[in-house]
Amino acid sequence: MDDFNETPLLDKIKYPADTRDLSDKELRQLADELRRDTVRNVSITGGHLGASLGVVELTVGIHHVFNTPDDRLIWDVGHQCYPHKILTGRREEMLTLRQGGGISGFTKRSESEYDPFGAAHSSTSISSGLGMAVASKLSGKKNNVIAVIGDGAMTAGMAYEAMNNAGSMDARLIVVLNDNDMSIAPPVGALSAYLSRLISSKIYRSARHMAKNVSKKLPRQIETVAARAEEYARGMVTGGTLFEELGFYYVGPIDGHNMDHLIPVLKNLRDDPEDGPVLLHIVTEKGHGYKPAEESADKYHGVSKFDVVTGEQQKSTPNAPSYTNVFAKGLIEEARIDDKVVAVTAAMPSGTGIDKFGDVYPERSYDVGIAEQHGVTFAAGLATEGYKPFCAIYSTFLQRAYDQIVHDVAIQSLPVRFAIDRAGYVGADGSTHCGAFDIAYLTTLPNFVVMAAADELELMHMTRTAASIDDRPSAFRYPRGEGVGIELPERGEVLEIGKGRIVREGKTVAILSYGSPLQNALKAAEELATMGISTTVADARFAKPLDVGMIRDLAQNHEVLVTIEEGAVGGFGSHVLTYMANDGLLEDGLKVRAMMMPDEFFDQDKPEKQIEMAKLSAKDIVETVMTALGRESELSSPVRA
Repeated sequence: MDDFNETPLLDKIKYPADTRDLSDKELRQLADELRRDTVRNVSITGGHLGASLGVVELTVGIHHVFNTPDDRLIWDVGHQCYPHKILTGRREEMLTLRQGGGISGFTKRSESEYDPFGAAHSSTSISSGLGMAVASKLSGKKNNVIAVIGDGAMTAGMAYEAMNNAGSMDARLIVVLNDNDMSIAPPVGALSAYLSRLISSKIYRSARHMAKNVSKKLPRQIETVAARAEEYARGMVTGGTLFEELGFYYVGPIDGHNMDHLIPVLKNLRDDPEDGPVLLHIVTEKGHGYKPAEESADKYHGVSKFDVVTGEQQKSTPNAPSYTNVFAKGLIEEARIDDKVVAVTAAMPSGTGIDKFGDVYPERSYDVGIAEQHGVTFAAGLATEGYKPFCAIYSTFLQRAYDQIVHDVAIQSLPVRFAIDRAGYVGADGSTHCGAFDIAYLTTLPNFVVMAAADELELMHMTRTAASIDDRPSAFRYPRGEGVGIELPERGEVLEIGKGRIVREGKTVAILSYGSPLQNALKAAEELATMGISTTVADARFAKPLDVGMIRDLAQNHEVLVTIEEGAVGGFGSHVLTYMANDGLLEDGLKVRAMMMPDEFFDQDKPEKQIEMAKLSAKDIVETVMTALGRESELSSPVRA
């Protein structure tokens, strides 16, 4: 344990400029200390450890060689940025990582000038980097732009769109492909490092440039043959033919953990007199340098607090199964009964429960990579042939495929089922992963069935209900975390489309809940009962189609109607109010209040704290009701949350 606290060289480093005069030996020492410090910090806070450990040497190398922040450094996704944060003036804040009032677990523009582009969704670095490089050229600057992207992020079409565009420009852009899965690279060693150093050198680049100019004086046929010979020779040695065809000058692969190999190549790229995009291919290992991470199947991608010596994580015993696991259970049962049920996910099999489905039905489970757009249209194709695809994608990531949802699924009324995990506030991942908008962006679409599960039993019902809908698309949302502890059947029931349920009967106030806020609505009803206020609590179940009969009954038989949802404005409450206005239900003295997420992005915090900040807790429901009744003066005594 003491070894992880011994960082004498790192203790002297406040900002990247402090690394610029270090010797090669000192840089290696700095990398070792930075790795230990990263492990120590994450053992206390939890977070994305494996990816961060994989880029320690690269982080030191880039900040040593390049003049950051004037040279722009962009980390794709950003979950590997912890060493970068430590070196860029945020070391003392690392113990606040991913906590309320602390620093983000991703890069964030408002946090540091060393974070030129905020991220948390994948595959945006090359596009944003190209924009910065073009802006630099337009303004007459000569700074470098470095985009670090993983081989997983390279599976997204946006990365190739950006490379295709960059390849046709002469903007100064360096893309570092961090290949930590050996999915592209052959084994690397001294020969590969030597060749990479050679072809990235000014001498080689100048000679190559001169040779190209000379060849242009030759007959066209000879020029073409010479150019192809040089490209194929380099491609056979380095494996970079694909990137060369896209217009990038390819260098690599090299060992991303060997500073003696890495530093000379980075310096060559920094000093390169030629403009145009370059791709540096490095091979790294997630979790490198920390044995428990190296030996873990997931390389400690995302961890809770852990013992720094043993690597044992401190995971609490859940009181109820997670919503993700309940969905997996429900889907497996549907697939057992119906061989047309298939599952699609976009690089998140464990996060969505599709890994468990795949264990039972591997031939019917498809991980399309970080390609939500393709995944949705792929599912649409399956649906045209009579299969029953379930697209299991986080709310925040489904946003990336909205055009495909509209054009390829909704317009054609194809029965693709969207299982939307992480709906609502998500805690430590903050605003980038918050599932705020799916209710609004799906309920605007004609002929779409949109549901939300209030508890894990409802999720079982909605999984089966979606499987039964064969004439149009459907979606059901559910939150991150554990259920409420309800006993589950082997299989859910098919719900009547567009029918909600009354959970508690009352006379004065009606609370119409959509999805996860139901538990807080029931708590609020209990609190209101102590004040002599009789309250009905209804679970809408469906945002589309609405249960207009239930809404009409609630409106006509209560003094106050409150809608509540864990989503942005424009969603469930907006549709309810539109219906009520058009049906004349707002004209007879009914007091209506709509509760939803406030119109702002929340930083990371505990989910329950975010609910309080959003004023969606049981206490806030009580206050909303009492204010509507004109009895807010009775709220002087504390109200239970």
